[in-house]
Amino acid sequence: MTKKEITIKLASGLEARPVAMLVQVASQFDSEIYVESKGGKTVNAKSIMGMMTLGLSAGETVVVSANGADEAEAVDKIEKYLSASN
Repeated sequence: MTKKEITIKLASGLEARPVAMLVQVASQFDSEIYVESKGGKTVNAKSIMGMMTLGLSAGETVVVSANGADEAEAVDKIEKYLSASN
């Protein structure tokens, strides 16, 4: 299992469109991928509805964990997406 703490740098935080993009990134991988908020809530990163329930804003920190054959690459790609300040 690969875990990494990531600070969200997307200007709008994780609203509908950024969440949809994150789910697309996560869905490229076979690994199970989860995002955990500071409040301790953990959701499947491949679930749009689950991700929307987190209501994450720019500047918040989350823990992304992945388990599977491509877990390291999955966490790296998600980190690149969340760290891009657009």
